[in-house]
Amino acid sequence: MKNVITVEKLEKYFKITREALEKLEIAVDERSHLYVVAKDFLTMAKSYFQDAEYYYKKGDYVTAFAALNYAHGFIDAGVRLGVFRGEDNRLFAFG
Repeated sequence: MKNVITVEKLEKYFKITREALEKLEIAVDERSHLYVVAKDFLTMAKSYFQDAEYYYKKGDYVTAFAALNYAHGFIDAGVRLGVFRGEDNRLFAFG
């Protein structure tokens, strides 16, 4: 079924995003103006991940899946921009 968000699919993406957040490192110096960007991207990724957990627990799998995609989007954008270090191609789209 390609048009259904299953528990298995959600658990897979929760695992990947959780692991990416755990391995993520800020790659810019605290004195850089991009450090603020890195902190903001990290805050957004964590916030969307928490939102995903909230909606998952409520049984709203569509919104949980959307929030997970936003979370990982901030992670991958940060890696692409160079404010995060992400070397694992399994976890980071631009690693």
